[in-house]
Amino acid sequence: MLVCAGAGGVKLWAVVVPAGAAVLVYFIKSLASGDGYASERLGGVWGLTPTDTAGMLWQTRQSIYAISTGGLFGVGIGNSVQKHQWLPYAENDFIFAVVCEELGFIGAIALIVLFGALIVQGIAIALNAPDFFGSLLGIGIMAQVAWQVFCHIGVATALLPNTGISLPFFSYGGTSLLILLGEMGIMLSISRAGNGRREARRQREQEEMENRLLQKSTYRRRRV
Repeated sequence: MLVCAGAGGVKLWAVVVPAGAAVLVYFIKSLASGDGYASERLGGVWGLTPTDTAGMLWQTRQSIYAISTGGLFGVGIGNSVQKHQWLPYAENDFIFAVVCEELGFIGAIALIVLFGALIVQGIAIALNAPDFFGSLLGIGIMAQVAWQVFCHIGVATALLPNTGISLPFFSYGGTSLLILLGEMGIMLSISRAGNGRREARRQREQEEMENRLLQKSTYRRRRV
């Protein structure tokens, strides 16, 4: 958002460098301590700490089991075993693991491609917005969706600690779905305004071309 708003050079580095350094120092300090909740959360997932985190990693392990069970083509829609007996909160926090188990690797890749297409199209709409506010709003909405998708898939595949972030449009929850649908409505409004601007520009260019042709025709008749 800072980049989209025009921040760059010294201004951007003045924000990014201190923030990144603070996060890195906290991360190293938490791992070096060897005990405590933060150390278990951060280091347990990647095997960086020797602490017993079996209880904390239960969901992650069951998620990996579900993903590996799906294979290439999955066990079939509705045939997941992990979601019924072993994987807690399979309907929201780990819905991607269920998708992998039921639809397999092919279904998981198709889902990621669909999200990628949605995000790319949303960014294109934002860049074509009629004003600066519309561009920032569209980029912000797409960034939020992309971040949710990244975090959810990262948790399901044991790349990130459990965060409880839902997968947009797939996880159970009415409030999240209502907010996402509202955001998509905003994106459609931005797209419609951008299309109107393109149409107005096209008509203006066409009128300018017609005027130039008319002026040339009038000039030639006068010379004759």
